[in-house]
Amino acid sequence: MDRIFAIANQKGGVGKTTTAINLAAAMAEAGKKVLAIDIDPQGNMTSGLGVSKNDDKNSVYELLIGDCEANECIVSTQCKRLDLIPAHVNLAGAEIELIDVDRREFLLRSKLSKVRDKYDYIIIDCPPALSLLTLNAMTTADAVIVPIQCEFYALEGLSQLMYTIDLVCERLNKDLHVAGVVFTMYDARTNLSYQVVESVKNTLNQYIFKSVIPRNVRLAEAPSHGLPINLYDDRSAGAEGYRRLAKEVIKISKKDGER
Repeated sequence: MDRIFAIANQKGGVGKTTTAINLAAAMAEAGKKVLAIDIDPQGNMTSGLGVSKNDDKNSVYELLIGDCEANECIVSTQCKRLDLIPAHVNLAGAEIELIDVDRREFLLRSKLSKVRDKYDYIIIDCPPALSLLTLNAMTTADAVIVPIQCEFYALEGLSQLMYTIDLVCERLNKDLHVAGVVFTMYDARTNLSYQVVESVKNTLNQYIFKSVIPRNVRLAEAPSHGLPINLYDDRSAGAEGYRRLAKEVIKISKKDGER
């Protein structure tokens, strides 16, 4: 059963962090116990869930460099059943500090071993780069969810991402696979969004989630208030979109578990 999902795309601005935050929150709303992990030095998942990324509390940085255990850096969020391992601004320097560490690609996986069974799902927000931090997310995850923005350059860099996932599967995590592609910022009023969806369907040999995330003003506003969309505006189109995605991901996870 797929329980740990890395949300990854090396291209920025595709709704990666928005998807990580709101998928985790929608799963928690559906009654699942969820742990969100922010492994992106920008820390947008952390601030988007209402947690400061500038304080001195333990974070994923301290976890990776060995200064604390996982249970010492987990914090609660405003969402019931949703916990967070936050990022800190000093995470940007972690890759240099870890360069001489043995099995540095497996640090997150090792550190989570004592807490992972306490949660139904773990959602990891990756940096928009194919870096050591992203590798740590992929060696930890069961599957990768790839958000794609409905824009002209949607396919840019995706072949490299898929190659990296295949390489990680071959050399570091044989169970890793792509759970699917989710379309974000879909605008039903334009032909472009439809054309992008059809282009990706014809190009990528991957599962395409039926749930499409619409372009939505309330969804864009929510992070500035430190809230996921289901708490900021639970009746918005964005909230409904992520609820549908959460149900689909949970359903697919159960099917994987039955195989």
